[in-house]
Amino acid sequence: MIQIVIFLLVLLIYLFTVGGNLTILLLFCLDPQLHTPMYFFLCNLSILDISCSTNNLNNVLISFISGDNRVSVLGCIVQIFIFLSLTCGEVLVLAAMSYDRYVAICNPLSYHMIMDCRTCAILAIVCWLLGTLESIPILVELIRFSCYKSNVVNHFFCDIMPVLKLSCSDAHFLELYILTVGVVISAFTPFLLTFVSYVFIIAAILKIRSTSGRHKAFYTCSSHLTIVILLYTTLAIQYMRPHSLVNLDSNKLMSLFNTAAVPILNPLIYSLKNKDVKAAFRRRMKFKNMTAETKA
Repeated sequence: MIQIVIFLLVLLIYLFTVGGNLTILLLFCLDPQLHTPMYFFLCNLSILDISCSTNNLNNVLISFISGDNRVSVLGCIVQIFIFLSLTCGEVLVLAAMSYDRYVAICNPLSYHMIMDCRTCAILAIVCWLLGTLESIPILVELIRFSCYKSNVVNHFFCDIMPVLKLSCSDAHFLELYILTVGVVISAFTPFLLTFVSYVFIIAAILKIRSTSGRHKAFYTCSSHLTIVILLYTTLAIQYMRPHSLVNLDSNKLMSLFNTAAVPILNPLIYSLKNKDVKAAFRRRMKFKNMTAETKA
């Protein structure tokens, strides 16, 4: 009975994640008024969230249905690689979104010239490519591992820290790589870019004389800032410490929040707190109703 409840809960989380992020993608494709850099990057974020949830929850759902929770060593390593690549990509996309907000608020007259289609495409490609390249050394090192203390991973999917806990091989290089590259490239550099962008954004907003103007400027950034805080908090708790100090039980809770809650919150925050998305959704519903009446 408990397993059925857990299966239904995981399935519901996955369906909400996919449904919410697909809604964002469809609205962007169907509504020309959302064809802006901000929503282009939001669509990249939605694709990353759908991919990450599918990668992490797919085996969980299949194991509940089949009753077989086994996974090959290679399959486990590939799952870790995909998860890390997508997570690094998500952090970089959020940094690109902060730059977009900086240009929109601090340099509005040149916004469309700076953030043109070519620039947005290059930024998106760099985010996806860097996320993958950063994870390749981890993939190579994991393949090199030849000895494990147990064949049971204390997690609901293959994550890097639980696997490091099981390894008998020398993991000092991998641990050092995760701490240095994870902190400097994947976390600190995008975080620094986001932080500096918001320092300039806040300074520019405070110069706006009208209260309504300041409120509108803060409103456009609040959704992005909320997602940044949620993601960085969970990632810092999970990965910014040596694996010898990792508590796997608390890590599982953080992973569940990062895998389930954050991808669901992304479309909810951007839809509930964003007038453009809500207006686009109303236009689509109105168009759908008009089409139905015409056919009738």
